[in-house]
Amino acid sequence: MEIGFIGLGKMGMNMVTRLRQDNHQIVVFDRSPEAIKQAEGTGAIGASSLQDLVSKLAKPCAVWVMVPSGAPTEETIQSLAGILQPDDVIIDGGNTKFHDDVRRAGELKPKQIHYIDAGTSGGIWGLQIGYCLMVGGDKAVVNRLDPIFTTLAPKDGWLHVGAHGAGHYVKMVHNGIEYSMMQGYAEGFELMSKSDYKLDLGNIADLWMHGSVVRSWLLELAAGALKEDPKLTGLKGYVQDSGEGRWMLMDALDKDVPVPTLSTALFTRFRSRQEESFAEKMLAALRNAFGGHSVKR
Repeated sequence: MEIGFIGLGKMGMNMVTRLRQDNHQIVVFDRSPEAIKQAEGTGAIGASSLQDLVSKLAKPCAVWVMVPSGAPTEETIQSLAGILQPDDVIIDGGNTKFHDDVRRAGELKPKQIHYIDAGTSGGIWGLQIGYCLMVGGDKAVVNRLDPIFTTLAPKDGWLHVGAHGAGHYVKMVHNGIEYSMMQGYAEGFELMSKSDYKLDLGNIADLWMHGSVVRSWLLELAAGALKEDPKLTGLKGYVQDSGEGRWMLMDALDKDVPVPTLSTALFTRFRSRQEESFAEKMLAALRNAFGGHSVKR
């Protein structure tokens, strides 16, 4: 199948490479000429602009957008909306808030341009093992893109989950669960690192991958990190978030659904970015004020 692909970052480049390995015809565009050249090395066709990319695709065409979420994605889709023709398709594979998917689909409908949201999980390992794809939009249009989804995903690794926005909604919840799982592992391994026993955390993580009820790909990655750097001395404990945990928490608040594990994991990430916490200074001040407890100056 032929498809246009915009955005050749770590995931985008690997996705193009995987598509080319299955002989799909890909026209690519990125702001980096070096990235375009690298993609051309896989057999993809480079384009000098969005207009050039669309002009090189047979009609009706499909264009996959894989650029940073927020303004870059919004600007790219708005630009494509002025170039594409009726029955063309835009696929947003980034981390977009599902409300924006619903809005965009509505804005594109008068132009008869189709919109598909594809929540994409797999990270930098997707090239080898495939990407789990959670796809939202009109089923007939999704079916049209079946060859692309089938190549990108492992066996049984993609699903049409519902109408516009459903793909990114399911991906949002997926990432919220991911936050919670990672926090659980982090707390358990910290406790073991403080144990009186001389525990080999890398070997323990690897052990748990064999028959344990807590085995997972995340645990496999933990084992690799701990074997490479047992005390993680090469890292700072600064943890960023890409937004989905916040969106899931807000959705849970709207629906009166308790998500205490997610909220704890998310707030722990916020704490990791503070060199000093004003709240903890306040706690120290209050303990000193009412009980005369010692403080560190």
